[in-house]
Amino acid sequence: MKAAMKQIYLDYNASTPVAPEVAAVMRTYLDEAFGNPSSGHWASVPAKDALEHARGQVAELLGCAPEEVVFTSGGSEANNLALKGLFFASKRKRRHIITTQIEHPAVLAPCRFLERLGAEVTWLPVDGTGRIDPDDLGRAITPDTILISIMHANNEVGTIQPVEDCAAVARENGIPFHSDAAQSVGKIPTRVRDLGIDLLTIAGHKLYAPKGVGALYIRNGINLEPLIHGAGHEGGRRAGTESALLAAALGEACVLARDLSAMNEVKALRDHLWAALKEQFGNRIALNGHPEERLPNTLSVSFLGQVGADLLATIPEIAASIGSACHSGRVELSPTLKAMGVAPEFGMGAIRFSLGRATTREDIDEVVSRLAGQSSRQNRSWT
Repeated sequence: MKAAMKQIYLDYNASTPVAPEVAAVMRTYLDEAFGNPSSGHWASVPAKDALEHARGQVAELLGCAPEEVVFTSGGSEANNLALKGLFFASKRKRRHIITTQIEHPAVLAPCRFLERLGAEVTWLPVDGTGRIDPDDLGRAITPDTILISIMHANNEVGTIQPVEDCAAVARENGIPFHSDAAQSVGKIPTRVRDLGIDLLTIAGHKLYAPKGVGALYIRNGINLEPLIHGAGHEGGRRAGTESALLAAALGEACVLARDLSAMNEVKALRDHLWAALKEQFGNRIALNGHPEERLPNTLSVSFLGQVGADLLATIPEIAASIGSACHSGRVELSPTLKAMGVAPEFGMGAIRFSLGRATTREDIDEVVSRLAGQSSRQNRSWT
């Protein structure tokens, strides 16, 4: 009987496993702190304490005040609250929003929704590495601009945006600046005062916390219209009884995320993967994204003359993501690769490998070996 091949997970940008330390904290709240944090009796006290302790842990990671942290159901809700909340709170007749062409759908879709309600959205272009030009941002600002939303780092190719420079442009013009930092928190510094931003999104399941929890940093003085109306939870900014369990999980994950030293080892493994792939495939492989200004765990590459989905399908034990989709025999590039101007013959072969704390050198070497074997078979079938 043929032995099963080892499964290797290289899709940490899609979702992380729950860290053991986070799971341990959650277990204590499955049996305890069951009360409603907003109730006024003894059963609410442990839940309220857990909630506010977790809020402080998130605030410590971001370098903000605890009252500036609002718990949400995840990154998508946090992005929607930032975008729609500012739009609905705006008193201006014309409502202009600036974002980029390569944002996550959790930003792109709300912007398109707001366009249907009368918003005017400017979609900033990116260069071939996936970075925007802050000068383009400056030229896009009008007297009617009410919000700028630029992701901290791209989820697909890992390119880090010049957020500090862009935030400075926004500040000079008195415009609130939001950044989706779902991919960057825990990988690179995300202190909001250093970045100079007004709103920042966190997603728990990108951070070794469970799915279903996130947070939005809202600088004091920024007014948002709530998306969910009800009782005055979360300072009146997000109605719904809070989960002490999930808040505690996110708080503990943020404690772990303060130590970025582990990312040095992850970056070394990512660079080893890229070097091994280049040695194996030579000019039949290309890097997508910025060669330096990139998340330490992310490697997006394109295999020339191959379809990424087909290649991964031959090695189902390896979990990774693709940068194109095949529809009715046609290969459609992702919006990010399309905006970067990646040629179709390269883009169709795009695969994103995103590493995490549990990735080993043995994993990397095994992935390269399996890719080399399957790519060789596919190349013979193409000739």
